[in-house]
Amino acid sequence: MPENGYSIVVRPLDAEDGGGFLATVPDLPGCMSDGDTEAEALENVRSAIQDWMVHARAEGRSIPPPKTCSRYGA
Repeated sequence: MPENGYSIVVRPLDAEDGGGFLATVPDLPGCMSDGDTEAEALENVRSAIQDWMVHARAEGRSIPPPKTCSRYGA
């Protein structure tokens, strides 16, 4: 599911990893979040995208444009 043009990939986490779901943004290295449900993981990663961009700008890093095709789940 794209957010600001960025693809978000959501996948379930194994019980050994705490369960729930992990949401990552492939175009923004290290940008990820999790949640007990898919909806919660998506909500959390949307905040993570904004935080990622704020920190990148504060550090003088460029923000890469979206490159990956839109997808949800993988």
